[in-house]
Amino acid sequence: DPDSGDNGLLLYSLVRGQTNEFDINEKTGQIFTVSVAGKAGTFSLEVQAADQGTRKLTAQTTVKVTVDSSSSSNIVLLVLNQKVNVVERNIAEVQRVLEDKLGWNVYIVDVYSKEFERNARSSTDETHLKIIAFEANQEVPAEDVKRKLREQKGNIEVDLEKVFSASVSAAVGEAPGAATPPGLVAAIVLGVLLAATFVAFLAYVLLDLRRKRKYGKQDLVKEVEIMEGFDNPWAVDKNGSVKSLEKLQHMNN
Repeated sequence: DPDSGDNGLLLYSLVRGQTNEFDINEKTGQIFTVSVAGKAGTFSLEVQAADQGTRKLTAQTTVKVTVDSSSSSNIVLLVLNQKVNVVERNIAEVQRVLEDKLGWNVYIVDVYSKEFERNARSSTDETHLKIIAFEANQEVPAEDVKRKLREQKGNIEVDLEKVFSASVSAAVGEAPGAATPPGLVAAIVLGVLLAATFVAFLAYVLLDLRRKRKYGKQDLVKEVEIMEGFDNPWAVDKNGSVKSLEKLQHMNN
């Protein structure tokens, strides 16, 4: 809007459409996805721009958003040696450089660092960008994007140095695999604990059985010795005479 003051101040809003799935930045007009998990297809959004003058003037347009459920397979990871908060402040310029050097429309899916603590973000000197490239509303295969990034690496770094006013290195990284769901982690931990408990119990049972067998044999030997000594009436000596009678007679004496 070429007007000045409130007459030139534009605010954007979603008038109709899938407002539960999308949202819009009222100051910049940038549209964000809110919840499109498991959905695919084309969504039509009615976007309105309104100035803030006394007599508000408005204009509307239709934005069609195509959600492709296979997008994750073509995500490419780009690693910059810059602080994540600095990259976030210049994200529009980073996107412009990538689109200019790659020759495709580029959508930056995510910007993050290796450190999870928010208070350490400014000290992180490595930033990861997940990007998807589009050509004629079709996703560019990830391998083609990686190849083009490597070919244009020098040119991309030169232009990014102008954006950040610092030396920049841009490297293609490997997109991390899907995180293990917390429920699965808990199940694995529980399974390990149960297995360890079972092994300990089995070891205890085996040791107990060995101990019982050992002492059982000793008791059996003692019992046999006692029976052969005087309790067994059929015990005989080497001459064939009955021992028990001799033992009883000796005991009586």
